[in-house]
Amino acid sequence: MNLLLATAGPSTYWYLTRSTGAVALVLLTLAIALGVIDVQRWSSSRWPRFVVDSLHRNVSLLAVGFLLFHILTAVLDSFAPISLLDSVIPFHGSYRSFWLGLGAVSFDLILAVTFTSLLRQRMGYATWRAVHWLTYASWPIALLHSFGTGSDVKGGWLLWVGVGCLAVVVVAILVRVLAGWPEQLRTRSAALAGTGIFSLFLLFWLPGGPLGSEWARRSGTPSKLLPHVHLTSAVGAQR
Repeated sequence: MNLLLATAGPSTYWYLTRSTGAVALVLLTLAIALGVIDVQRWSSSRWPRFVVDSLHRNVSLLAVGFLLFHILTAVLDSFAPISLLDSVIPFHGSYRSFWLGLGAVSFDLILAVTFTSLLRQRMGYATWRAVHWLTYASWPIALLHSFGTGSDVKGGWLLWVGVGCLAVVVVAILVRVLAGWPEQLRTRSAALAGTGIFSLFLLFWLPGGPLGSEWARRSGTPSKLLPHVHLTSAVGAQR
């Protein structure tokens, strides 16, 4: 049995979990970028406001859909002990508890934004707007979750997806600032400072974190799931 675990390739759920997670991150990034540049300001006769609004809303809903699929496939994948509770209760699970918990935090924030958006007509604009700001907090948390939990960062593709998402958000913030952030110097300064600090943090953290040695062990993967444990068990069983 241990030999089979050591030699078996990734399951279909393994591929689906990672691919849907990457797509959800990209879509969430696009939704954030559209919100940051205040996409409604760019409406025109060719692109009326209702079309622009629909674009933002549909991208956001697609992100939620892929996120739900990402969670479902992660739960169904028998490799890691991840339950539905782990996806909504932060830091509850045993598999990479902190990094998986960040994903749960991001998911909870996105759910809060989604539900309040659906009930927007029944609640005050100020309340809805305050909750809607949680979307911006969910994005960096989701990016950290992707880097900390995803095992494909060293492979390169997930790293570049994350770097590309960061670049999109940075450009969106710069476009919004250059276009003039109306009457909100504090907001503009906070957005620039926050983005700069987060980018620098990733620059210094990634080499010693997910790109460093033995990240699977250091990130909280149970010892029985580590590759070298399977190989040792398999060799011992053959002796």
